[in-house]
Amino acid sequence: MEAAKGRALRLCLVGFAALLVRTLSDPSPALPPGSACPLSPGSFVYKPTGECVGAQEWIDYWGCYPTTICCGNVLEALSRSLARYARNTSNVFLSRDQWSDCSEHLIQPLSPLANFCSFDDLFDGSSKCSSLSPSSINAMDSYRDAQGNCSNFNTSFDNVCQNCINAIGEARESILNYYQVSDNDTERAICGVAVITYLASGKAEDPASMDDFYRCLPALDKLEPGYVGAKRSSGSAVKVILAMLIAAIGLTLMITLVKYVTRKNKLPKPAQQKEMSTWSGLYRFSRAEIENAINYRNEKKCLGRGSAGRVYKGILPSGQAIAIKHIYKSNTSDSFRREVEGLSRVRHPNLVCLFGYCIEDGEQYLVYEYCPAGNLAYHLLRKDTVLTWERRVKILRECALGLRYLHHYVDGCIVHRDIKLTNILLTEKLEPKLSDFGLAKILNMEESKVFTEVRGTIGYMDPEYMSNAKLTCASDIYSFGIVALQLLSGQKVIELDLEARDQLTRKARDVSMGKRPLSDFEDPRLNGNVDKADFESILQVAVFCVAKDSKDRPTIDMFYDELEKAWKNTVAKYCVPYSDSDSNNSNPLRSCRRKIRRTTRHQHPFQDHQMYIKPEHTTMLLFQQQKVLYGCHKSV
Repeated sequence: MEAAKGRALRLCLVGFAALLVRTLSDPSPALPPGSACPLSPGSFVYKPTGECVGAQEWIDYWGCYPTTICCGNVLEALSRSLARYARNTSNVFLSRDQWSDCSEHLIQPLSPLANFCSFDDLFDGSSKCSSLSPSSINAMDSYRDAQGNCSNFNTSFDNVCQNCINAIGEARESILNYYQVSDNDTERAICGVAVITYLASGKAEDPASMDDFYRCLPALDKLEPGYVGAKRSSGSAVKVILAMLIAAIGLTLMITLVKYVTRKNKLPKPAQQKEMSTWSGLYRFSRAEIENAINYRNEKKCLGRGSAGRVYKGILPSGQAIAIKHIYKSNTSDSFRREVEGLSRVRHPNLVCLFGYCIEDGEQYLVYEYCPAGNLAYHLLRKDTVLTWERRVKILRECALGLRYLHHYVDGCIVHRDIKLTNILLTEKLEPKLSDFGLAKILNMEESKVFTEVRGTIGYMDPEYMSNAKLTCASDIYSFGIVALQLLSGQKVIELDLEARDQLTRKARDVSMGKRPLSDFEDPRLNGNVDKADFESILQVAVFCVAKDSKDRPTIDMFYDELEKAWKNTVAKYCVPYSDSDSNNSNPLRSCRRKIRRTTRHQHPFQDHQMYIKPEHTTMLLFQQQKVLYGCHKSV
């Protein structure tokens, strides 16, 4: 049985394909010379459907004409052709001889099934409705109503179509009552075709309007009982396959959607929660505490945004200001875990302090100390004030202190991976702090490099790391070298692109080699108020830092040593106040001595671990103190 159905299905498809090829190659039959048919072959456009293949079920086409689906397609083509013909004549129907000739030369050549379509009564004089003149039908109110209701399909097709088919039925019944032939099925069929063809003749000059009109007419069709069941049984094999295919696609889409939503809103695993509970020195905030802090006094202030999340200012109940980063749910870089694991173990005056975190209802927050002065990029761009030479040297020196602490961490070198101007925050006293450890990665003691996914900010990223994904401590040195060059030159950009970076490094290299004067690289807003020797020494080291080969770059200790020398020279030359209390002191010599004591702090990378200073270091520091004191005496 199934095999027979399969063969029948294949035969139907082959027949339909052959019919389609024939139709496309010869859409309208040609009339022989001397034919009496007045219909133009070009106006007779027959559009067969798959219903012309296989068994034919009967329907009342347009609600009035009993025929098959296939013959209904032929009837529509004839009606369209008669409508175009009626546009220029007085009658919609042809004479008997003309109709016979048209049937022979237009209908019979279409297909074997079309030969069985009988439209013998559709000629002038075959019935009362076929003799209907245009003047008579135009005088009927019901027909004029149908004309009005069967127009402007482009406004709302469904509503207009519904009104149109109702008006067509009323016009047909009105004509049947006029001729008193309401019980005659033949008259009903011919009268229905007449009304539709007359209405279509008024749209002959507008093909789009005519297409919309005929597209609406299938709503009038009345299927014979059992038609739907017969169609279902003949196409059951195809429908079963389609149903299975649709079900498989739907199931696949549903599984994909569930996996995506589950991964997106996935809460930390129990093992991860257990590890989080062991993060020392961090307070676990509730979401209510976070929201109350962000919306303190109904004021919500956004400090900035990045690739991982958005940062807000918050106020704790004690009145302390904090910075709260809300991690995006779409973030998949695990930056939250990196920052918590990294900052929960490190503490340094020049690293931003992480107070706590929050994980609740799929939301993730990080709570930091608040740096009210914003980031270094903002101050480098300000037009109302200018960062002085002393302040720039101090910022570079203290950033180098924080970076040196990371690179000499007891468990291995911590590579920040995203050192840039916007990730250097400033306190109220403009003291710098490295921030944003979302990309940080620790290299174990036995590792000098590690291959990892390339991440960072274009313009600050190590070219070697970008090309081979080999991450080393020297990658941070490159980024810090770019920051130093920006501070020296006053480069007015926040995020450098590769072209701007190359221009900056090329210009710095030319100045350091003496090809261009030193003034070409100085920030013009400093007005020459810089120490030329220190400026040149810092420039020389920064140029080495941005070398393309990581082996040619100095360590952070070497860079820090040069910055320390420049800072002490700056203190000696300008005797700048180290703090607000120093600026109010009436004794300049005592103030300078206090500065000397403070500048000798943080001299060792392990100072936070209470390690002692070696005797040779002490001797060197005493010599430096004497040198600075001599400078202070001269200033007094």
